[in-house]
Amino acid sequence: MIFHIKEELSIFLLAVQFLTRLPIPWANLYTAQRLASGPRYYPAVGLIIGGIVATVYWAALYLFEPIMAVLLATAVSLLITGAFHEDGLADTFDGIGGGADQARTLEIMKDSRVGVYGLSGLTLVLALKIAALASMTPALAIIAMVSANALSRLSSVLVIASSEYVREEGLGKPTAVGISQGGLAIALMTGSGALVCMYVLSSSGIVWTAMIGLTLGQLLSRALYEKRLGGYTGDCLGATQQITEVAIYLALLACLSL
Repeated sequence: MIFHIKEELSIFLLAVQFLTRLPIPWANLYTAQRLASGPRYYPAVGLIIGGIVATVYWAALYLFEPIMAVLLATAVSLLITGAFHEDGLADTFDGIGGGADQARTLEIMKDSRVGVYGLSGLTLVLALKIAALASMTPALAIIAMVSANALSRLSSVLVIASSEYVREEGLGKPTAVGISQGGLAIALMTGSGALVCMYVLSSSGIVWTAMIGLTLGQLLSRALYEKRLGGYTGDCLGATQQITEVAIYLALLACLSL
């Protein structure tokens, strides 16, 4: 992969545009090739999201109890991402819960309406995230928000790198070409950078715990949909991100309790 700074910046900014609602003051960023190359920067976008969310949480602690600070931070997370991954999670739960085979599952997942499986799954995941973060010390919660937002998006990238896209069209279609070795290296370096920051700010034990959470989230999310679908969709990537984020929080909280 030949690295061109201007082109890589365009790919990164398009990835920010794709995954968030943050205003990007650049025109004409979109090309199909740039969108397909975007996953290499998904963990980096996660760092930005995590940084914003953690800042809101830190500021809110000066006025409110931790639970309220976490709720406000979660609300900001939903606003800046447009609940993009949460929507994918709900659609995945609806499809897996209501579909008996691949065709029916994909049909349900494409339906814009949210069913009982999707609502139940989304509510449970949001509740687990909020409860876990509110149970942490403020310092650990801030570290967790930043790192988990990056690592959970790396988890989605790992699905792209090692599985097959199963739709003919859809928001996840650009990832059907997979990810290049160079692109995967960039994503892995960003994830490693998040782990290094965790080590500097906390301890090696926290780093290993986060890696355990990342692994569990990856395995659990893929067990949810991969056998039924024979691969993944864009919704499945959202589900992977959300489940992995929760798994990291729960792993860190469990470590804190030991």
